[in-house]
Amino acid sequence: MVMSMEKPQGYSQQQLALDQMFKDINPALSARQAGIESSRCYYCYDAPCITACPSKINIPSFIASIHADDLTGAAKTIYQENIMGGSCARVCPTEILCEQACVRNKEQEQAPVKIGLLQRHATDNAVFVGHPFKREAATGKTVAVVGAGPAGLSCAHRLAMLGNDVEIFEAASKAGGLNEYGIAKYKLTDNFAQKEVDFILSIGGITLHTETALGKDISLEQLKDQFDAVFLALGLQDVQSLMLVNEVHPQVINAVDFIRELRQASDLNQLDIPPESAVVIGAGNTAIDMACQLKRLGTEEVTLVYRRGEEQMSATKHEQQIAKNHQVRIKTWAKPEKINLDHDGVLRSMTFRKTYSEDGQLKDSDQTFDIACSAVFKAVGQKFAFPEKEQLIPTLSNGKITTVGQQVTSLDGVFAGGDCTAEGQDLTVEAVQQGKLAALAIHQHINSVEV
Repeated sequence: MVMSMEKPQGYSQQQLALDQMFKDINPALSARQAGIESSRCYYCYDAPCITACPSKINIPSFIASIHADDLTGAAKTIYQENIMGGSCARVCPTEILCEQACVRNKEQEQAPVKIGLLQRHATDNAVFVGHPFKREAATGKTVAVVGAGPAGLSCAHRLAMLGNDVEIFEAASKAGGLNEYGIAKYKLTDNFAQKEVDFILSIGGITLHTETALGKDISLEQLKDQFDAVFLALGLQDVQSLMLVNEVHPQVINAVDFIRELRQASDLNQLDIPPESAVVIGAGNTAIDMACQLKRLGTEEVTLVYRRGEEQMSATKHEQQIAKNHQVRIKTWAKPEKINLDHDGVLRSMTFRKTYSEDGQLKDSDQTFDIACSAVFKAVGQKFAFPEKEQLIPTLSNGKITTVGQQVTSLDGVFAGGDCTAEGQDLTVEAVQQGKLAALAIHQHINSVEV
């Protein structure tokens, strides 16, 4: 899955320079490096890395295959549990999952096996004749999947593998969900998200409908009538508000919208000129991605502001270090209070109130300060909103779809997974696992068989 690096005639030096700024942040291992790294694995019988992996990949097994120079076998082991093992190898926070659990991380060397990079080495270099899995005998059953993000694609693939016919309905113009539209450009390079979508669909039995939105082009009631089961993988559509005056302003931008535009740009020079100075509000991976990409685009001063301390940031220590490596200034214990415009309506600065913690509660101090900026990027979280025009709505809890057991909702024959549910930490690998588990449950539900 390697794209040619040749550039078309007339490709400007300026664009080439920008493209270089968005090269892969974690270069792949060479064959020699992978061989050495795979030899470090103890191949634990009761491997803690498997327990720590949300998709339950047999990590020692695939690493042993790499050590034996069987990359195709290693990749198949990965895909048996996680059909999006290629993208997860790039975006999964292995430092808090499998690699944190690695026994070598607990020894004096404090250096876990580089599981994520080994997984990428296997999936990037495997050679399959056709798809790695064959579909089982046709069941005659059909399933509708709403949303073509990681959860939806994972569910559709497993259902198709089990012999069911699947139709995916995606509101956007491309499949891929977060991988296509929401991940930093330097994490998933060379159109990898679409290559992975093509790989998944190549199993057969899956029909993709893009630009088809629930509540607009189709309804849940129609899908329930026309299909044997429905899987909802709607993702998160809305952005949280700061609830400040002047928030609706051209220089106050939703980070997810900017990242989406950046990822879809065929020529980075066609993007708006980056601001000279910017404030990014948030504490998660989206905030980190936004801040680092601004620096790569040429913004001189980028300040990431969070109302609590670094220990409370949802972005991992690894992601925080990436921001620091990009010379992003991280300002903690500061709460957004005011967006300041000049007499001409131009954004000039933001006012923040210093905060502190008392008995575990966030408190406001009586001190404020300003940060000069020419743009503000909001990365304070996304929220789920069920389509307003839908008449048939599953039970919601805290604004997300309630599921029990294996992704079952309150509506008969309707299952859900991914970010639209309250399960997990909104990680790609968790969405893939939920999609897989839902597929197994759906298959059993509509075929009345044991899986």
